[in-house]
Amino acid sequence: MPEGPAPAPVTQRLRVRYAKRGRLRFTSHRDISRAVERAVRRAGIPVAFSAGFTPHPKISYTGAAATGVASEAEYLELGLTEPRDPARVRDELDAALPDGIDICDVVVVPPGSGKPSALADRLEASEWRIRLDGVAPDDADRAVNAFLAAESVEVERLTKKGRRRFDARSAVSAMGLDRRAVEASDAPCAILRMVVRHTTPAVRPDDILTGLRQVADLAPPSPPLVTRLAQGPLDPDTGDLADPLDPDRNTQPAGDDAGAAGGAVLGNPGAASADAVSA
Repeated sequence: MPEGPAPAPVTQRLRVRYAKRGRLRFTSHRDISRAVERAVRRAGIPVAFSAGFTPHPKISYTGAAATGVASEAEYLELGLTEPRDPARVRDELDAALPDGIDICDVVVVPPGSGKPSALADRLEASEWRIRLDGVAPDDADRAVNAFLAAESVEVERLTKKGRRRFDARSAVSAMGLDRRAVEASDAPCAILRMVVRHTTPAVRPDDILTGLRQVADLAPPSPPLVTRLAQGPLDPDTGDLADPLDPDRNTQPAGDDAGAAGGAVLGNPGAASADAVSA
């Protein structure tokens, strides 16, 4: 056993929503976690550490987007040794991070609210925005209709367990052409919005694009620009995504403003505009 005093216990847990924007979408998750650790130290946030010979800061991540994908809805959790105002942590951590990794929301986890994995359980689905430059909107719309009309669309992908074949169609809760975004775009393109359930194996946007190519020969001439707009609990009746931090925010004392959560949700006109998350 290592000598010395035991690490200070966790007295407060904070859940954080952050965005990965612009060129930072090409940053690996490992590099982002290193950047967050440096920012926590630079901001003087009293993060707790694990015990053992190689203590690590108690920072956990949930549902991270792949390298090359922009996101407005990434989540992490901080274990602190001293209570801190979440708004202060939001501002100080955001100022210490590089441009392109932006802190959007911080809430206190109520005491006795369960294990840190409880947040992961709330992330049932993601909403994605996919810009396909050089693709005619009508061609994309026909491909979407063919995909949604199919009972199943099997795709193949190399995973850690080897090549796996799975149905991409069953994970898609909703998908459509975002005509307003297309009209506002700066170049000819098609822009798709879709809500995809989190399944095992995970169905990723590139799997769905593979499915669109299979059912309708939709082949974009350039790499797609993919942005995750939101992730959270999926309402089976409306198809909307709820804010996964709301259960924590709703237990905050009156007047404790941890910041408004964003995220555009397909079919929810009150959500943030997709045009606000351009990479």
